[in-house]
Amino acid sequence: MNNKDKLRERLAPWVAVMALVAIWEVSVRLLQVPEFIFPSASATAQALVTFAGPIGMHSWQTLWTTLAGFALGVAVGLALGFVVGSSRFLYHACYPLLVGFNAIPKVAFVPILVVWFGIGSVPAILTAFLICFFPIVVNVATGLATLEPEMEDVLRVLGARRMDVLLKVGLPRSLPYFFASLKIAITLAFVGTVVSETVASNQGIGYLMMSAGSQMRMALVFAGLIVISAMAMVMYELFAILEKRMTGWAHRGQR
Repeated sequence: MNNKDKLRERLAPWVAVMALVAIWEVSVRLLQVPEFIFPSASATAQALVTFAGPIGMHSWQTLWTTLAGFALGVAVGLALGFVVGSSRFLYHACYPLLVGFNAIPKVAFVPILVVWFGIGSVPAILTAFLICFFPIVVNVATGLATLEPEMEDVLRVLGARRMDVLLKVGLPRSLPYFFASLKIAITLAFVGTVVSETVASNQGIGYLMMSAGSQMRMALVFAGLIVISAMAMVMYELFAILEKRMTGWAHRGQR
């Protein structure tokens, strides 16, 4: 791949964003959509500037809450995924339970968490955790459970114990699955945090959007949506870079 192709790849997302913003602005103006229904891109940008202080404060609340829930999800998901993936019996026993738990809408847990912990950051952290740990568990467990039997047999012949196989071969082999799940989990964590903030918090982007919506300030609502999207994209890209550095060996044959 030459330098020109690399430059095109780097510029492609920015071109797509600018094209989307242009279509958004032109469509709203041509159709003369009222701002309290669907604000234009310029009105949303103006809201970002006008309410930069409150948006920054609530964004920080949402960010650290999301990262706290995500960190908890990574710790629990990695540990549970290792346990489930290390045993065929546990894999078949626990997998249906995990799928059933994941099928429950996480917003249904918010009232329960409010009763247990009150309104504030704790329900948002736990909601982010509940919604993001499942893909980590599944990917780590899958990476360990799909270890080739032939490789395991060879290692056993060479004197390796079951734990040696899991730690020295299974875990490194599951790293691509793990980092792929992190990119999914971090975006889901933002979803969980914002859902909880709209119901059970007096801080955060979710709370800001709910308050702005009740006052028909749709430009501020859309500004909140853009901020959430931007934070999620930045975190996704950070984990993508970390994935390339940590699991480059798994992508060595790809362009």
